[in-house]
Amino acid sequence: MGLLSHGSPLSWEETKKHADHVRQHGITQFLNIYNKVKERQKDVLKWGDEVEYMLVAFDHENQKVRLVLKGEEMLDTLQGRGEKINPNHPTLWRPEYGSYMIEGTPGQPYGGTMAEFNTVEDNMRKRRQEASSLLLDNVSICTITSFPRLGCPGFTLPEFPPTPVEQGASKSLFFPDEAINKHPRFSTLTRNIRHRRGEKVAINVPIFKDRNTPTPFIERFANDPGAEAKAALPDHIYMDAMGFGMGNCCLQVTFQACSISEARYLYDQLATICPIVMALSAAAPFYRGYVSDIDCRWGVISASVDDRTKEERGLEPLKNNKYLISKSRYDSIDSYLSTCGEKYNDIDLTIDKDIYSQLTREGIDHLLAQHIAHLFIRDPLTLFEEKIHLDDANESDHFENIQSTNWQTMRFKPPPPNSDIGWRVEFRPMEVQLTDFENSAYVVFVVLLTRVILSYKLDFLIPLSKVDENMKVAQKRDAVRQGMFYFKKDISKAGNVAVDGCCTAANGTEAETEEYTLMSIDTIINGKDGVFPGLLPILNSYLENMEVDVDTRCTILNYLKLIKKRASGELMTAARWLREFVACHGDYKQDSVITDKINYDLLVRCNQIANEQVSCPELLGFSTRIKQSGNKNTPL
Repeated sequence: MGLLSHGSPLSWEETKKHADHVRQHGITQFLNIYNKVKERQKDVLKWGDEVEYMLVAFDHENQKVRLVLKGEEMLDTLQGRGEKINPNHPTLWRPEYGSYMIEGTPGQPYGGTMAEFNTVEDNMRKRRQEASSLLLDNVSICTITSFPRLGCPGFTLPEFPPTPVEQGASKSLFFPDEAINKHPRFSTLTRNIRHRRGEKVAINVPIFKDRNTPTPFIERFANDPGAEAKAALPDHIYMDAMGFGMGNCCLQVTFQACSISEARYLYDQLATICPIVMALSAAAPFYRGYVSDIDCRWGVISASVDDRTKEERGLEPLKNNKYLISKSRYDSIDSYLSTCGEKYNDIDLTIDKDIYSQLTREGIDHLLAQHIAHLFIRDPLTLFEEKIHLDDANESDHFENIQSTNWQTMRFKPPPPNSDIGWRVEFRPMEVQLTDFENSAYVVFVVLLTRVILSYKLDFLIPLSKVDENMKVAQKRDAVRQGMFYFKKDISKAGNVAVDGCCTAANGTEAETEEYTLMSIDTIINGKDGVFPGLLPILNSYLENMEVDVDTRCTILNYLKLIKKRASGELMTAARWLREFVACHGDYKQDSVITDKINYDLLVRCNQIANEQVSCPELLGFSTRIKQSGNKNTPL
């Protein structure tokens, strides 16, 4: 999760004193990197995925399941057995926000050959097996996006009470500080977001109104002596800490492009795909023991790290702050980077004008300069005493300090100083899935889509305001079947895109509304005669023209079959499957409440599915390999 520096963390008041210093030197560091590698060409395709995991303990006697606060110990062991003794170890492990979480990636990036797609699932299995080998019999490693009873009494093992009154990082009514990873970055982020904002974060998720859900739905909080929950809204599930967002799990993919222009082109094109894939991967319908009316975690995380003051949110006149800022620092992108996208940049962009002027004077073009100047309206949220004064020619910590805490749907990543790593883009909106097969399918789909975008010079760009509207739709309940999304009608205008990913056509005119229309996910993914060709038919056409061995082709087609059936509604998203499990549970009272018993039975089933102990054809579309039988996965 972003930059992990070591040292003595500063309080928000101390960090604030150095904010301009961090910004100034961060820009200098960016310029040094840019000037060294701006002409760099012909880097080969490399890519990798990041999967986040939760540690859960099953109390079979009492039929409860809790989150195990052992992530740091587990991480030390995994690193000690892996990368610390073998730099070519096939897996890498990193810390995540929750002390019940870890993150796993492949040990080395994947390359550009099609055969690499046939190794993704094996590597994910290896990660799951490596981590599982360290666990007690009643503990499992799970790829669930949101733990249904996160923040409910006794949700951790060992159990800790929240400390809303005492000094601490979050001062949450529900989320104990012991559930935060012990690395000082995480608690410092939590505390400094709260201090900078001037109050606790406020997350309000609409409750799903079932037959017996109270109307209005209003909670009373017994442990709230200071009326801290005044931000809670009627008919909403209230949460008050960074952990409710960053304590969720996701699935991400990072690509190395061959040049900076290709990276900018991919950044833009994939930004329009983010809400589509978010809806397709929806897996987070439950929060703090309740059934919500959303299916995705994105807005929850956005609110959980929203450090904007009342002035910056437009609730009070600007007096102590410089900018009115329209979004949390965790949100969708605000500007395209390629010249192809310039005419579609229709969102008002708040920038640091001094930084923009500095960048343009140094030769940075308008689009990249405004992107960086927009990121740098934010303050650093963490700063370590030992990291204040750096060698700007050879370090990039100040740049990364700001860059890595702008958590957007896409991230444009310059190469680290003095490295052989190229220009990269990170695709960030996906929810993690229950099984390695599903996670591999989504990763391969996105990576394959980048190959097709570059090979066919596809153009998905629409006004960014419409992408923002799509982001809102994507998070709604059952958006994959019910939602309608703005999408470009003709994506094959190859004449507008040059080989290096920059536009050759003039871009001075405004985008015309007839370029795009509302489509269903099914139409966007699978196509509809006379409306849109569909992304999967284009991917299949690409595969037919590639030399691919039979085994790899079969693997890819199985992955794409899952995507196809999820998009059509023939197979459930994880969110829909989770909802139906709860709705059909014998203890569920149609009151939107997820009890310990319901949660236990649900997580037991999720764990069985993930470990191939039971099949789930309504979710996966095939008979899952059962470990005892040794049979291969067989598509239906």
